[in-house]
Amino acid sequence: MIGEILNEFKNTFSVIPPAGAFARLLAAIVLAGLIGLERERRGKPAGLRTHILVSVAACLFVLLGLELAAMDFGGSDEQRNDPLRMIEAVTAGVAFLAAGLIFTSGGKVRNITTGASLWLAGAVGLGCGAGQMPLAAMATVIVLVVLTLLRFVENKMGWSEE
Repeated sequence: MIGEILNEFKNTFSVIPPAGAFARLLAAIVLAGLIGLERERRGKPAGLRTHILVSVAACLFVLLGLELAAMDFGGSDEQRNDPLRMIEAVTAGVAFLAAGLIFTSGGKVRNITTGASLWLAGAVGLGCGAGQMPLAAMATVIVLVVLTLLRFVENKMGWSEE
């Protein structure tokens, strides 16, 4: 019985080699961590851990989707693999989380930027899972520039962030 259990951990076939999957998951952690760190520094409700978890989950969904698409379920001619379904599922799930962060207080809407950054962390994870780490890294840099540079501009102009 223990031998059978251990055999389950010996992957006989994988579309993405374990080292490649690990690199993608690690990229999702690092890139979303940078976004989450900026939110954490600002004292926002969704910070480092939340952004990392969303990104890693999105990355894992893509990795699992790639693995499942390669499996033969006995009728591969009838099997339909649509990568857009993975993207839709992740964006809908993250949008649900992000909507929970947004609230109204004193007639002002709060945490829209944090909700958007969380949604973007999901997209970064999707990109990493698809092996598009350079694209995910570019998006991360753009987000960090927007979050920091525009905050500076808003402060100089006397505007509030959210």
